Amino acid sequence: MKRLDRTEITFKILSYVLLTVFAVACLYPFIFVLMNSISAKEYVDASKVSVIPLGFQLNAYVEVFTGKAFWISYCNAFFITIYGTAVSMLVGITGAYALSKKRLLFGRGFNFMLTLTMWFNAGMIPTYQNFLRFGVDNRYMFIVALGFNAFNIILLRNYFSGVPTEIEEAATIDGATEFQILLRVYVPMSKSSIVTVAMFYAVARWNGYIWAQMLLKPSDQPLTCYLNLQMETQIRNMEDGGGSNLNYSLYSLRYAYIVCSIIPIIVVYPKLQKYFAAGVNVGGVKE
Repeated sequence: MKRLDRTEITFKILSYVLLTVFAVACLYPFIFVLMNSISAKEYVDASKVSVIPLGFQLNAYVEVFTGKAFWISYCNAFFITIYGTAVSMLVGITGAYALSKKRLLFGRGFNFMLTLTMWFNAGMIPTYQNFLRFGVDNRYMFIVALGFNAFNIILLRNYFSGVPTEIEEAATIDGATEFQILLRVYVPMSKSSIVTVAMFYAVARWNGYIWAQMLLKPSDQPLTCYLNLQMETQIRNMEDGGGSNLNYSLYSLRYAYIVCSIIPIIVVYPKLQKYFAAGVNVGGVKE
């Protein structure tokens, strides 16, 4: 076995130390929020809780879970995220596949117009007026209206353009149609990029607030809108002293809402992380 010299050992030690510090810095905010959400009221209000819970209570979570409006907004968030991501990926994959083809009639013009939307846009007020004119006031129209993102389509287009043409030609010789080539060649070979873009869409849908607040009625609004309403209510209660009779701190309630809102992302992201590696098509063509 090759022995490491002193320089390599020093580099490895420094690398592990820096990575550990970085990991702790990333985890600390979540740990802080979680510990404060389950700590006793007197310690939370006195700002004595850091990374170890002082006292123990789950009353804040009981308050969160017993709220009917919380579960309605939670279901709305899942609905918008799941179906919104599906619609966006359907538009993105088919559009990117067509735009990646040099044989596409007026392909350069379409690509230019797609890129142009990233440089110039109508602005929030004209866009809002257009949404109202087309009746974007429910979850279904909301998903369709926000189903297009030029940047993500360009990402997929660039990845599709890198797929070796020899594979497509072989599939064409075997009698495959355009849809079969897309589904059986491009999609499997671009799995990492597709999952990455899907995660971009999903996180944007889950965390989306501005347009949901402006366009959707309260019964259709996702979790972020509900959390904003609850935060404003709790701030007013803190200012008015309305939380003095509760058996939990209003800060704990706020932290409990935050923890519940990020649990789905924490559960899903590690399972999809393995697809983020690039170069899945290496070796697809044999010379």
